[in-house]
Amino acid sequence: MTKPIPNTAQMEMFEAADLTQVGGTHYKDMGMQPWEVMENVLTSEEFEGFLKGNIIKYSMRQGKKAGSDDAAKANHYMLKLKEVRGY
Repeated sequence: MTKPIPNTAQMEMFEAADLTQVGGTHYKDMGMQPWEVMENVLTSEEFEGFLKGNIIKYSMRQGKKAGSDDAAKANHYMLKLKEVRGY
């Protein structure tokens, strides 16, 4: 299956997934973010599954963990998934 070619504005929006973090900077402050490591050691399908799993987890947890913005976390993983898929 061929991935669609995104326009420049779309790429700039999705590349922000690697530049932002919800709930602190503990991942951004690392030399390599955990999802970058996973993307390099997992197959494309496995990595997309990891992202989808986190979208589900944070969507279902929204409002149940005090002080956690789980909706924003789910959205962050959705942005990364769109980036990985090229749209």
